[in-house]
Amino acid sequence: MHFNPYGGLAAELAVSLVNADPDQSPDELLALLRAHDYRHAGSFDAAGAAELMAWARRLEAVFAGTVDRVAALNELLAESSTQPYISVHDGREPHLHFAREEGPTVARVKAYTASGLAHAFCQDPDRVGRCDREGCGVVYVDTSRNGRRRFCSTRCSNRVHVSEHRRTRRNRTSA
Repeated sequence: MHFNPYGGLAAELAVSLVNADPDQSPDELLALLRAHDYRHAGSFDAAGAAELMAWARRLEAVFAGTVDRVAALNELLAESSTQPYISVHDGREPHLHFAREEGPTVARVKAYTASGLAHAFCQDPDRVGRCDREGCGVVYVDTSRNGRRRFCSTRCSNRVHVSEHRRTRRNRTSA
């Protein structure tokens, strides 16, 4: 699946925020933003880090499907977006921004992740999900060719399939 560049990168950042340790320091969160090539990361304090992690919990509900996803995304977009505009910076081609570059980092990350997740969801709602392995809370955006991802990783997939195989063998031998 090919996401548009804005939506794909921003949706992947949303995934990383949701999957991040909720007790990360501001410096650790800034490193996470930079690892996702989030330009102009700026800075924020402990209150900003807490606000960003609270935002991640709200994004998580969309991945988990525990809420009306369209309504939740519309609420996140309404809360986070400012007037969209086309930006050209750092030698990049023209692209959309949903928050002013000079705005506070947390507000810009909120707008970026909400719009990116909305782009991914609108392309195919079934590609935004949470791992099917019981006990695993990792979320993902399925960018696979066939769009049938159910697990966050090969490791979780293998655990489930090995467990199913063992259960089937036990049932056959006890019958």
